[in-house]
Amino acid sequence: MAGVRPVFYVSDGTGITAETIGHSLLTQFTQTRFVTDRIPFVDSVERAREVGEKIRVAAESYGVRPVVINSCMDVDVSHALAESGALMLDVFAPFIEPLERELEQTRERRIGQAHGMVDFDTYHRRINAMNFALTHDDGQAINYDDADLVLVAVSRAGKTPTCVYLALHYGVRAANYPLTEEDLEHDRLPPRLRPYRNKLFGLTIDPVRLQQIRQERRPNSRYAQLETCKREVAAAEAMFRAERISTLSTTNTSIEEISSKVLTTLGIHREMF
Repeated sequence: MAGVRPVFYVSDGTGITAETIGHSLLTQFTQTRFVTDRIPFVDSVERAREVGEKIRVAAESYGVRPVVINSCMDVDVSHALAESGALMLDVFAPFIEPLERELEQTRERRIGQAHGMVDFDTYHRRINAMNFALTHDDGQAINYDDADLVLVAVSRAGKTPTCVYLALHYGVRAANYPLTEEDLEHDRLPPRLRPYRNKLFGLTIDPVRLQQIRQERRPNSRYAQLETCKREVAAAEAMFRAERISTLSTTNTSIEEISSKVLTTLGIHREMF
């Protein structure tokens, strides 16, 4: 499997921190295709050795050295993982020593501390935002009075994963609206979106990439035809221009970058959890 590199996000907590940082790093290397696997709650040497065996199997299968992006606090756990022979990248290592010098104190290695809740208000805001994203996904609910923002795009342009990321990492109530063929017959916003114009952000995508994504979902359908994708993307972009809706292409943009651009453009200021 030439050109493919297995990557493991390994953590003693949920693995979200390792995955978020790791994904941001991997997007800088466009000539390699990465196959990723998040492995959470690796909080003992025994579990680390089990994971290490999985990593060794991946090395044999792909014929290359795997990459492990590690956020485990326990040194023994990290050493057990390193026995797999993978390239080990500790997401905290570059920052710990400078901080220890500056703060004149040594860090406390508490398992899961980096992934813990800040407080119950933060936790509930994130859970409520996730519930909101799920109930307002793909136009299921169209009352956006309580939404912080609404992503608008053609089907499969990246709306849902961005909404979920915004909810999980920022506690933002993000809804999304899929533009239908009927909506795209006009270069004006659908009537149901007009009351929420100041909450809207448009996503677009290269038609060829959209065709590839749709082909995986509904092979050889009219929905997945390149001409359909070209027509829908062109109509959506014309609508966004006519209505002066801010837009961003998701073709070669990570979810982290999309989310940051959306929040900045709409003037929503939230700290990442």
